[in-house]
Amino acid sequence: MRTLPDRIRHTVLFEAIALVIVAFIGSWVIGRSVTLVGALSLIFSVLAMVWNLVFNWMFDHWDRAYRNSARRGFLIRALHAALFELGMLIAGLFIVAWWLQTSYTEAFLINVGFSLFFLVYAYVYNWAYDQVFPVPQ
Repeated sequence: MRTLPDRIRHTVLFEAIALVIVAFIGSWVIGRSVTLVGALSLIFSVLAMVWNLVFNWMFDHWDRAYRNSARRGFLIRALHAALFELGMLIAGLFIVAWWLQTSYTEAFLINVGFSLFFLVYAYVYNWAYDQVFPVPQ
């Protein structure tokens, strides 16, 4: 098991590295300022943390009420992940459109880009983190 300080380091590094990558590469890809895209990335970071807390609380209540908290197999895990991402896409759509003053279509495409980036980034980051800071035996 990882310690609390290790989990804090993991989270802070994850968010800080992502913020820098998204700010610079995202600004280049969508043609907006680094400051504007960096602030949007920070907004998404806070959104993801808050949504994670709220969504998991709601999902656990649903799970207890309708499944009696039975073991979560592949299908329940897939449903959990898909619903979480759907919530992020919906909330993110309105945030991106407002923040960048753009159409919902463009906001949707940018939001999908964020999602795809974080799918790959989370995998690579967690693999690299485990190499640099292995779990204590």
